[in-house]
Amino acid sequence: MPPTPRTSPESGEPLIRDRGDACPGALRLHPADDGRLARLRLPAGRLTIRQLEVLADAALRLGDGQVSVTSRGNAELRGLGDGCGAELAALLADVGLLPSAAHERIRNIVASPAAGLDGLGCADVQLWAGELDTLLCAQEWTPSLSGRFLFVLDDGRGDVAGLGGDVTLIAEPDGTALLHVGDEAYRVAAADAPRAALAASDAFLRAARESGAWRVRELPEDEALDLAAALARAGVDAERVPVPPPLPQGAPPVPGVLGADALYVLAPLGRFTTGQLRALAATGPVRLTPWRGVVVTGAGAGRLPALAAYGLITRPDSPWTGVGACTGRPGCAKSLADVRGDALRAARASAGAAGLLPVYLSGCDRRCGHPHGDWVDVLATAGGDYLVNGVPVPRTSLPEAVATARTTR
Repeated sequence: MPPTPRTSPESGEPLIRDRGDACPGALRLHPADDGRLARLRLPAGRLTIRQLEVLADAALRLGDGQVSVTSRGNAELRGLGDGCGAELAALLADVGLLPSAAHERIRNIVASPAAGLDGLGCADVQLWAGELDTLLCAQEWTPSLSGRFLFVLDDGRGDVAGLGGDVTLIAEPDGTALLHVGDEAYRVAAADAPRAALAASDAFLRAARESGAWRVRELPEDEALDLAAALARAGVDAERVPVPPPLPQGAPPVPGVLGADALYVLAPLGRFTTGQLRALAATGPVRLTPWRGVVVTGAGAGRLPALAAYGLITRPDSPWTGVGACTGRPGCAKSLADVRGDALRAARASAGAAGLLPVYLSGCDRRCGHPHGDWVDVLATAGGDYLVNGVPVPRTSLPEAVATARTTR
């Protein structure tokens, strides 16, 4: 649990305090065994062509030549040198990736990546994401949110609704949106959805002023959210839903064509090389996804062969589809195994199969970056072997055990 708050709020304002939050950012680089790590918050995962080019350049000149996509659709640079922070910050700021130094770690906004592209969904929540980001960066109190606090904006198809958001908005077909926070839900006009999400974060900070909780689920029972009051302060008309409906459950996109002029591609284990990033930049603007893939906008099926030539996953039956792993050895001191190397062997065992359960290999029991929903949990052990969904499996038998587990639902 974070430390007890040590400053007092101004009258009528949420608490702003030193949270002891060591979550890495673009300016606060995290030391790792393979160098320093920078995490770039990208609301709705959006990157322009120029921003992609700059990320590729930064990865090549300052890091290990790759950019990782996180389970929140953010980007990570690894292998950074000790003295490159100022240069990296200048590169990012120059292309609009650092709109506010004070707010850069709290811009955690996941939105349905295909919204507005494929004719599905009830609203273009990508627009909501842009408005919410502007609102977050305009407030002096929002930096009190931890680097883990998450906003989820689902266009009604259910693809991101189950990602464990602290504040979740679900678009509805009648021009409204459902605001879910903890056990409460309110219905608001779609036009008010971003302001409602901001108000919900205000309610959270007020409730967390004593415990210093980082996430809504960490709030003690005696620190109840007053969501109705926060919405009223923000001038948002809201109707409480006495029995909140369950969050919709939909599937993520599959590699290939997405709508009339968009594509969805993956990179093995969500790590994109400089060459792959430049190939994407030559195709069009992108949206990074929480499944460690990339939606490319403004491109048709004719571009898929060129992207496949760079080693990107463009087919749903690729053995890499749905396979993930944490950093593992040698990049992370806490890892008990080279999980990325073992993930390669496990993926090959699933070659040619489609519709399999996602699988995620973790080097320690923190399971950093694991997916949500149903997935095959592969955990390294101190003895060099693995637990597959809790069942001990020798490392030599891991590919077969994973292939079997991925077909079991």
